[in-house]
Amino acid sequence: MIDKTDVERLSDRELLRKLGEERLFDIFFLQIRNLWRVDGLYFLGIEAKFGTEAATEIDAECWKTMAILEAKSLRKLFQIEGNVDLTTLMFLLRNTSWALDHQENKEIEITPTKAILRIVKCRTQEARLRKGLGEFPCKKVRYGYLKNFAKTLNPNIEVTCKVCPPDKHPPDLWCEWHFNQKQNSK
Repeated sequence: MIDKTDVERLSDRELLRKLGEERLFDIFFLQIRNLWRVDGLYFLGIEAKFGTEAATEIDAECWKTMAILEAKSLRKLFQIEGNVDLTTLMFLLRNTSWALDHQENKEIEITPTKAILRIVKCRTQEARLRKGLGEFPCKKVRYGYLKNFAKTLNPNIEVTCKVCPPDKHPPDLWCEWHFNQKQNSK
C-alpha cells in the first residue's frame, strides 16, 4: 500500500529507495520503453506529415547528438578517463538507452582488436511490422549514433555496419555492427 505521507514528503530518491530492487528495475525499464515510445511517436508523426526520408534525416541528427551526450554522461557516471578499450566501449554501450531497450535481444563478442554487436530481435522493427508499416531503414540513424558514441570515447575505434535495414538480413538478425581498434592506438 502507498503511504500518503511518503508521497507528500519524501524526495524522489527516498521514495524510489523504498520500492525495493525488483520494482526499481521494473520502473527503470518502463521509463526506457517510454522514451522509445516518444521516439517512435514523434518519428511516426514526422513520417506521416513529411515522409520517411525527412523523418529519418531528423531522427539521424537527434541520435548523433544523443550518442555524444550519452557517451559523456556514462564516462562521468563510471569515472572513466582517457580513450576506452573495446571492452569498456561495449560495457558503456550496453548501458545506453538504446542498448538497454534490447535487453536479451543482443549478442556481443569482444577480441583485443574487434567487438561485434548483433541485434537479433528488434522491438522497434517488430512493432512496425505488426502495424503494417514495413521495416524502418534505420541504418543511417544507428550508424551515426554508434559512430559518434565510439568516437566520443575513443577516436581510434572505427565502426562498420555488416547489415542493418534497409539491407536484406536473415530472419534471426536485424543488424550487426563491428567496432575495430586501430593498430597501436590504445
